[in-house]
Amino acid sequence: MRTALVIGAALLSLASPGAAPEPPAPLPERMADTDGGTQLITAEAPRTGSAAGRLTWWDRRGGHWSPAGSAEARFGANGLVDGVRRTQGTDTTPTGLYDLPYAFGIAAAPAGTGVRYRRVTAASWWCQDNGSRHYNRWTEGLPADCRADRAEHLVTYGKQYARALVIGFNYDRPVRGRGAGIFLHVNGDGATAGCVSVPDAAMSRILTWADPDRAPHIAIGTGSGPTAITRY
Repeated sequence: MRTALVIGAALLSLASPGAAPEPPAPLPERMADTDGGTQLITAEAPRTGSAAGRLTWWDRRGGHWSPAGSAEARFGANGLVDGVRRTQGTDTTPTGLYDLPYAFGIAAAPAGTGVRYRRVTAASWWCQDNGSRHYNRWTEGLPADCRADRAEHLVTYGKQYARALVIGFNYDRPVRGRGAGIFLHVNGDGATAGCVSVPDAAMSRILTWADPDRAPHIAIGTGSGPTAITRY
């Protein structure tokens, strides 16, 4: 009888509501896909209407993910929307999982940057003209088929494009009207027009952390719902 009482007490102790719950697994381990690399950036907003959230960069070593750094992040002024349903000019940040083709900036690359880094010149433009064959591409000199009011003259964004990473949204096979020029860049004065932005110091740290041999990607999403970051 005494043995049964001891066992029962032990079981009650284990089931006690005061017992500390196990901490959740790191965010990348709860995602549906991280595209196989060993570096990942997550940019998570509380909900689709949010213009601010958290960005964290992660390393995968020994089969587990651990955070390498984190910063407050800004999103589009009109929040976030599923990348496959996004419409250009809506000031929304596309959710999804994307590669990071290359970095660029008006300023020099931070010492130790390993990703390909392209310096902005006075002739650098990013074409967003749906009628141009250069749609969603960097050009040196404004092409004849890309209207200036449908393009970004990169050098004029001295604060935001001091340093940046191209996000591979609608990049490999661009769909006209879905959107162009989506970057991870330095904070401006407020929310973005659809990009993700972080403080200047965080952007520099990300550039020196990113290793192209480890296939870094970025996952953008919300805390829950159809655009939950864990669905990507």
